[in-house]
Amino acid sequence: MNRFVLRQSLILFLTACIWGLGFIAQSVGMDYVEPFTFTAARNVLAFLVLVPYIALTDKGKQKNDTSVIKQNKKILIIGGICCGICLFAASTLQQFGVKHTTVGKAGFITAMYMVLVPIFGIFLHKKAGMKVWTAVALALLGMYFLCITKGEFRLQLGDSFVFACAVGFTFHILVIDYFSPKSDGVKLSCIQFLVCAALSTVCMLIFEKPDMGDIFAAGIPILYAGVLSSGVAYTLQIVGQKGMNPTVASLILSLESVVSVLAGWLILDQKLSVREICGCVLAFAAIILVQLPDRKDSKIHTHSTE
Repeated sequence: MNRFVLRQSLILFLTACIWGLGFIAQSVGMDYVEPFTFTAARNVLAFLVLVPYIALTDKGKQKNDTSVIKQNKKILIIGGICCGICLFAASTLQQFGVKHTTVGKAGFITAMYMVLVPIFGIFLHKKAGMKVWTAVALALLGMYFLCITKGEFRLQLGDSFVFACAVGFTFHILVIDYFSPKSDGVKLSCIQFLVCAALSTVCMLIFEKPDMGDIFAAGIPILYAGVLSSGVAYTLQIVGQKGMNPTVASLILSLESVVSVLAGWLILDQKLSVREICGCVLAFAAIILVQLPDRKDSKIHTHSTE
């Protein structure tokens, strides 16, 4: 079981790293296109990346009982639609939020899903012990030191958008936790991208004036966001969350904020203050704490079957 938890944790950490670097792509992309256009383009790319992979992996698979296939297909479609709606809401709100607030505040408020996941999970009978709650507190304090560097916190329009985004990602994590054990993770991810792309495209055509020249100008950021941040990372999230407690998963995924700051330091030569370094240390300490084995047969490392 420890090997399984370690493997799933490493998959989720890789996801966080890809997302952390993706903040650079999102920031540059917003210089050329509007939020719905960016979201639509990246999700179309993500969908197109996964379709040939699914087609290749499906070849040679033995056919199961027809009734089982129909039942699994129904669950897969419902799950993909639910995940796609949550992803559309969360990613769009994040794009609008980043446009109207600072990156530091956006990173901290988005990380609120660390707290929201266990709180919402209580209503879904997901048990989290004292160790997980302690790790949540450490991670939240770390994100505060890391992102709110001046010690000031004022909720403005952009902050409200990002907080709504955190709620959206909370539902996204919990929906994935419910559907991922019941369906193929890659196919579930592919459907969610299709749904998110469709919803974003409709909103783009209604509320924005997309220009192909601007989309091509933002080509590299869109390629990274579509192929890696969406196509690869969101699929890794679904695969990595299978069998993991959603609170533990959210803690590991929240490291995207830490990775984004470290990437800015290494790639863009943005220096880290002592306060920010302390934030990184606290966040990593939270992840280490939550991975330590319990003396009792803990339920926080395993997927609840209730």
